[in-house]
Amino acid sequence: MSIAGGPVKALERGRSIGCTAVQIFVKNNLQWFADPFPEAEVTRFRRYPDRPGSVFGHTGYLINLGTNKAEFMEKSLRSLHEELVRADQLQLPFLVLHPGAHLGEGEAAGLARVARSLDSVFGGLPQGQCKIALEITAGQGSCLGYSFEHLADIISRCLFPERLCICLDTAHLFAAGYNLSTAKGFWKMMREFDRIIGPDRLAAWHLNDSKTVLNSRVDRHEHIGTGKIGLEPFREIITAPEFRAVPKVLETPKQSDLEEDVKNLATLRGLAEENATNEEVAGNEERVPGAG
Repeated sequence: MSIAGGPVKALERGRSIGCTAVQIFVKNNLQWFADPFPEAEVTRFRRYPDRPGSVFGHTGYLINLGTNKAEFMEKSLRSLHEELVRADQLQLPFLVLHPGAHLGEGEAAGLARVARSLDSVFGGLPQGQCKIALEITAGQGSCLGYSFEHLADIISRCLFPERLCICLDTAHLFAAGYNLSTAKGFWKMMREFDRIIGPDRLAAWHLNDSKTVLNSRVDRHEHIGTGKIGLEPFREIITAPEFRAVPKVLETPKQSDLEEDVKNLATLRGLAEENATNEEVAGNEERVPGAG
């Protein structure tokens, strides 16, 4: 949700369509720098009376912690520092971050640079509370973070692993080559995630269908159930007890009237209701004398 008009406006927009989880940018996502929020805006945000159950942030798109260009790195480090300060003002638990791109230097060098960059930012904010949720990427160009191994490598190198968690994006996973389009494929992927990274690191889901095919390495989001992925993984994510406490947000295309968000939310909630109905029917069948 947009924070245009102040961060509390994002909560109002989310609540206007019944959101129980909201993701925000803590500044213009295509802007490098921003001063801390005015205290009046922070107070209104913190005291909002009908706060969604989960509110977290996403970093701006200009930040690249894997770059080998000095000026770009300096801006990226300063920008992320400022965003974490703003996130702490709003008491956000974490900011979702695309790890970055190596720009031709190679993946090993890029991953090491991302970890060192995180060390630099976290080291400069010793009292900071906001975590970074590394987001799986689609793997376009020289982007890092398109595999569980990449994300695990960054965590293992970082001096502040307790401040790192993971955000899984369904469209990015699919574009990166994880075939989650069936329930079987989805759970195979999750077993791999649990083995390589660990279930306790999962902090958020981005629920997006994909305009592009499996392993396309192209990041194009589509409305739920109308893209190349289909409904099956969304059904699993929405109904599985393992993810009940993990916030889930949409990043599907939309206009300012939020009509598309309403439709996508209805599709996802429909999957949950369908599952509840099926469970109730199964339970009733089990109670029929002589059944089974």
